[in-house]
Order: sequence, then structure tokens, then C-alpha cells
Amino acid sequence: MTETVLGVVGGSGIYDLPGLEHAEWVSVESPWGAPSDQVRIGRIDGLKVVFLPRHGRGHVYAPSDINYRANIDVLKRCGVTDLVSVSACGSLKEELAPGTFVLVEQFIDRTFAREKSFFGAGCVAHVSMAYPVSPRLVDTVEAAARSENLTYRRGGTYLAMEGPQFSSLAESHLYRSWGCDVIGMTNMPEAKLAREAEICYATVAMITDYDSWHPDHGEVEIQAIIKVLQDNAANAQNLVARIARDIPRIHEACPVGSDTALEFAIMTKPEARDSELVEKLRAVAGRVL
Repeated sequence: MTETVLGVVGGSGIYDLPGLEHAEWVSVESPWGAPSDQVRIGRIDGLKVVFLPRHGRGHVYAPSDINYRANIDVLKRCGVTDLVSVSACGSLKEELAPGTFVLVEQFIDRTFAREKSFFGAGCVAHVSMAYPVSPRLVDTVEAAARSENLTYRRGGTYLAMEGPQFSSLAESHLYRSWGCDVIGMTNMPEAKLAREAEICYATVAMITDYDSWHPDHGEVEIQAIIKVLQDNAANAQNLVARIARDIPRIHEACPVGSDTALEFAIMTKPEARDSELVEKLRAVAGRVL
């Protein structure tokens, strides 16, 4: 049996969690480079919680500058079994108004300037991304959202764009024609790397604005986004704290195999593997190497 360790990646408003005890900032080194920041480790009702500010304290990293591999590697080294990503997003649907929390189920990755895999020349692996979020973890998130009386919707597709600029009107209409629900800049390759690291993953997309498609909200204004974020900070904190209180203390097997994603994924024969790369992979892939 494996004890549950809850990881949280999000903005600066999330790490002041209600009920978080014995919290301290800890430096964790990664062979993949420097993570966005130290991790803040504490306990809620006895459960170990590991928080990582995705953009660094003070929001110092743009989405394309985040070292996603180091971030996921560090969380894995801290023992994280279940990772909840809390992300600000734009809405691509009229019914998904600012202030709504969307529990995403699918992603479309339109980023192009980021390292998207721990694997490569010298150790090749292919993991399935058909079901990128863990439904059992999303069940816990949904129950927590209900308990906290939040406005939420379960299901939907997250379009990950490169940024840092917001969408053009033509792009926004294109993504709507694809059936996407929310748009953001940070959940890819984060979700892919969590899958490679065999960490169960769930996204809470906090809608801050309608994207540029909306006839009454044609421009995405950063001031309006910040206001919605500030208004929602307490809701996000309470949601994460509730998840920590309610999640099973013993990690349950993921029904879509998030925690066994590497079982048959590594293609390179042991004798042909690059020893330096294998050493870098010890934390994320040590179970199967």
C-alpha cells in the first residue's frame, strides 16, 4: 500500500491553505534543472501536502519559461501520488462564465516551444494520453467543489496555447469550432509529464474571462483577470484544503492507469539505454527501469 501525498501546482494565492500545519519551504534539486521555486510542505489532517508555485513566488516565469520537467520531477521526489493543478483560464463557451471552476477531462496541446518529455534519444518511451486525468482524483475534486458550494462543471477540453500573448479573434473562433471549453497556457506539457512520472493528475480551471471571441468582452484585460483571481482566491484555497481533508489516505489504483503509465512504455532495450539519461530518470521512472 502507498500513502497518498497530495501535490498542488498553482498561483501564489493557493499556498496559504486553511488548516495547513507545520509548513515549511524546502529546496529540492532536480537533474532537469531548477524548478519554478522551492516547494512548501505541510500537513492537513495528517495528510502530506506539497505545494509548488508554478510561476515562482512573485510570478517571475512566463508560461513558456517554466521548467515543467524539473517541476514534475521535484514533486515526484517529494512522494506526490496525486497532483491537482489549479490554473487561470479563459472561457470558450457562453455558459462558462468568469468565476466558474471547470474540472477538465481532455487537452489539446498547441504549445511548440517547450520540452514535453523526460524521455528521448538513449531511452525512448511512449505513454498513452487518451485519458490524461485520473477520474478517481476528479471524483474527489468534484465532491470537494460540491461541499464548498462552488460554481463548477465537470468535463470539458482545455486548449493549451503557447502564449504569452492572448488569442487573436480568429484563433479564438477556431478553438471554439473545435469544441474546446477553456483556454490556458500552462497545463501542457505539465499533464504529459505527470503521466510519464506516473502521478495521477487533475486540473481545476478557474475561469477569469471570456476569450476574445465574445462580442461583449472582445478584449482580454489583465486587470479584470486579476480581479476575478483575487475574488476566487479564498474559494480555491478552501477547495484544495477540502480535497486534502477528503482524499483517501491510501492511494487507490487509477482506473485509467495514470499510476502505471510506464508499465510497457519504454521501448529501448536495457543494453542500449544511455546511462546518463537513465540516471536522470531515476525519480520519475525508477519503478520500471
